[in-house]
Amino acid sequence: MSRRRAVYDIASNRGARHDPDEIDPNVMDASVVNAVCSWILAEMIRFSQKGLVNAADAKKLAEALTQKKFPIIEDVDGRVYFLLKGLGARGTAILALWLAYPERLSKNHLLGVVRRHGYSKANASMALTRIQSLVDDDGSENLKLLQPGLIEAEQLLAATPQTISRG
Repeated sequence: MSRRRAVYDIASNRGARHDPDEIDPNVMDASVVNAVCSWILAEMIRFSQKGLVNAADAKKLAEALTQKKFPIIEDVDGRVYFLLKGLGARGTAILALWLAYPERLSKNHLLGVVRRHGYSKANASMALTRIQSLVDDDGSENLKLLQPGLIEAEQLLAATPQTISRG
């Protein structure tokens, strides 16, 4: 099935294929449509940029269209911010690792993420101590979230009020 046809089928069959007792598919469907449409636009830019736009500019635009998008997560030049209230230092660390997954984050980088969210060095260090059972340390202080940590991160996102905090 073509990507365009997949988007059309999702948009045209609202509620027709889904049992009302199941998990609401709207978020899943919207995520697929958003990703496919972003990919299509990125391909259009890639094909049409030859001779018209600087290749580096076209690459930046295509990357911006295809990056992960979460309205409660902001990435500013590689520095991540969670725009949620009440997340706590431990929750911030878990979500930072979840966002990076399947890659690893160094402890120093993770401490920086937590500190950037307004927590003291002591609180940030305590948060990393409290997530030890949820991460794999490769021996070089590079951490990767384990399955229980991934599950907890998803629960945090589901349970946290979607209130955006800019201050």
